[in-house]
Amino acid sequence: MNVLYFPLIAGIVSSVFAFIMYRRTLKFSPGNEMMQRLSGHIQEGASAFLSAEAKKIFLVAILLAVALAIIFNSYKYAVALLFGALMSELAGVMGMVAATKANSRVAEGAKGGLSEAFKVAFSGGSVMGLAVAGFSLVGLVILLLVYRSSFLFENLTDISRAFDRISYIDGVIIISAYSLGASIIALFDRVGGGIYTKAADMSADLVGKTEEHIPEDDPRNPATIADNVGDNVGDVAGLGADILESYVASIVASIVLAMFMKLADASMTSEQYYGLILLPVMIAGAGVVSSLIGVLVVAKMKAKDARKALGFGNIFTGILVLASVALIVWLIAPDYGFQDQFLLSPGFVSKWRLFIAVACGLIAGLVISKTSEYYTSDDYGPTRKLAKKTQTGVAINITSGLALGMGSTLWPVITLGMAIMGAYWAGGVYGISIASLGMLSFVGYIVSVDSYGPIADNAGGISEMAKLDPKVRKITDRLDSVGNTTAAIGKGFAIGSAAFAALSLIVAYLWSAAADVEELVLNPVINLVDPYTIVGALIGAMVPFFFTSLLIKGVADTADLMIIEIRRQFKEDPKILTGESEPDYKRCIEITTKGAVSRMLQPGIVAIATPFIVGFLFGRSGVAGLLVGGLGSAVMIALFSANAGGAWDNAKKYIENGNYGGKNTPVHDAAVVGDTVGDPLKDTVGPSMDILIKLMSVVSLVFGSLFPTTPLI
Repeated sequence: MNVLYFPLIAGIVSSVFAFIMYRRTLKFSPGNEMMQRLSGHIQEGASAFLSAEAKKIFLVAILLAVALAIIFNSYKYAVALLFGALMSELAGVMGMVAATKANSRVAEGAKGGLSEAFKVAFSGGSVMGLAVAGFSLVGLVILLLVYRSSFLFENLTDISRAFDRISYIDGVIIISAYSLGASIIALFDRVGGGIYTKAADMSADLVGKTEEHIPEDDPRNPATIADNVGDNVGDVAGLGADILESYVASIVASIVLAMFMKLADASMTSEQYYGLILLPVMIAGAGVVSSLIGVLVVAKMKAKDARKALGFGNIFTGILVLASVALIVWLIAPDYGFQDQFLLSPGFVSKWRLFIAVACGLIAGLVISKTSEYYTSDDYGPTRKLAKKTQTGVAINITSGLALGMGSTLWPVITLGMAIMGAYWAGGVYGISIASLGMLSFVGYIVSVDSYGPIADNAGGISEMAKLDPKVRKITDRLDSVGNTTAAIGKGFAIGSAAFAALSLIVAYLWSAAADVEELVLNPVINLVDPYTIVGALIGAMVPFFFTSLLIKGVADTADLMIIEIRRQFKEDPKILTGESEPDYKRCIEITTKGAVSRMLQPGIVAIATPFIVGFLFGRSGVAGLLVGGLGSAVMIALFSANAGGAWDNAKKYIENGNYGGKNTPVHDAAVVGDTVGDPLKDTVGPSMDILIKLMSVVSLVFGSLFPTTPLI
């Protein structure tokens, strides 16, 4: 277990460099007084929202922590859950603070050209990336070291019991509780931040662009500050918590499966056991180091083309990850046979099969991300065709976007299927869990690229409001357009890894429901003929759609209040539109904050409560069906939402760049409406699907033994 000090040190170094990059970002000029004042408004709004949101989230976390302590008669599980929630929240807050400090500095840097603006934006985004990778890994390793006795080979001999009826494995609950804490923060940050950012964005666009025909981010628009605040709370803080949760779930799923495998296989040696539980943590450590190197290389580049610079970093970091993972597998991976699942030749060295599983995940992540780029970037046909079809009106724009999003699920799903089978053939269900980690092994770099986009978007808003030279806005728009595409790429990685991790957690859930080692050895499978399983699967397929309806309704209801407020201000004070009066930005921020915080609780409760309801009504088989049905449904909605929303957004930007008439034309108005339809899909619904299925899986894993074998009805 002493090798855990490597990932611990790697995580600490990543966290330290997050602070270094934050200090580096602050060294750039924040611009003139007006730019600093606008940036200050955004910082205040973002901080106020996170503060209001955190009070609600930690109340839910504390209630779950208390429930864990009571059910399992031990406080350490409550501590693990709250520790996971704390690490997730800290990473999100740190990244958001850096992003809100970087926005005016990017606008100022754009005065010196694209290269300087890119350098500032990426430095600011890298704070989030390095913090996510560092904080999550440090927290998990600390738990493993503090409670190391719960993971020792000689101590893992039987299933524990609480109150004579609840069966569990101590180490499994410890790290699963940590993952559950991170998942709770991720869900509420994504849902709350997503409702906030898209309600503000839709309101600003619909009233500002289509009704009053004023530019985006015009200071006369009362919603413009709220819109810029939303970019940070939804696309930076929410994003960071989201990816951190995926990252933690991938590592935890692998460790949990290894512990169950040890109990089920009496012939497993201590060397094989330690190799299996330490391998995912060591791979994560190698990924953190690779990400740090990739971030530093890109941060030092004098980029003339942001897309090429970020693409180079992606490939460079991916190669580093593969090389470092190969080294880790050679040093750590056990020679453990999964021969029943293998189609490879019997003479192939067993440990290298796990490297193949990791490679399957990494390659699948790259393929899915490139597919997302193809469907969402205006460099390629699908988005350009969508922009062209917008000439015939908003109805054609929306129907074409729907078709694009639905059709875009084909190749990612085929890729996922091939990768899952490849990983399974290489290493069984353990190989599938390791493959999910392969997708997210360079999470530090992925999140750095994703966070760069909202910073560039904010910079464009500040340049518009501060009335800087139009060339500054052109540069920030170019950075923002690349950011939209890179965000779609990041979503592709998140969706793929969520599918792998959730599948592994589902298998772990099936094992967690075992009453003793003898039942565990039977390796239970889902009986699809069982009506309880079928009913559970139907409910599971429905939940993501119902969840989606709550999210879109939350965005629409909040946007409705915002639109009424914007129109009221324009009507009661006509001088706002002439520039003689300043709008009441604070009122719009208050509306979106209150709307998002109040409307995030219901979807969160649905995600947490559904496994309990199904478990007690339809038993353990019903929950198994719930998780499988939910996985299939959530992946489809996530892919559709991310790609359709990204295409609508970039089609609008393609028209704004002067194509098909440009701004302030009927074509542009139609594209803006299409974009407002896509906004809640790509930035609220899509990302939340990843968290929904993993959160339901982790809740089921932790509390699985509570559910009856024989249903109550």
